[in-house]
Amino acid sequence: MTPETLSLMLDLVEWVAARPRPYAEVMDAWRTSCPRLTVWEDALDEGLVTHEQRDGSSLYVTATPAGRAFIATHRGPC
Repeated sequence: MTPETLSLMLDLVEWVAARPRPYAEVMDAWRTSCPRLTVWEDALDEGLVTHEQRDGSSLYVTATPAGRAFIATHRGPC
């Protein structure tokens, strides 16, 4: 992982660790058409974030325990 990718992934995981975010909000903020910036996909693949249904139909994105550990390892406790 490049330093730039690490920094962006930390930003994403910290952002969703602060509070669950609606999936549409995350996609609006983090989806990219650039194949070199796959931060959202990489965070999912690494198990740092997850998306789950709440309220019967709304999708929310949250940081996983692995994501919180990732933050703690690279920036300190959240």
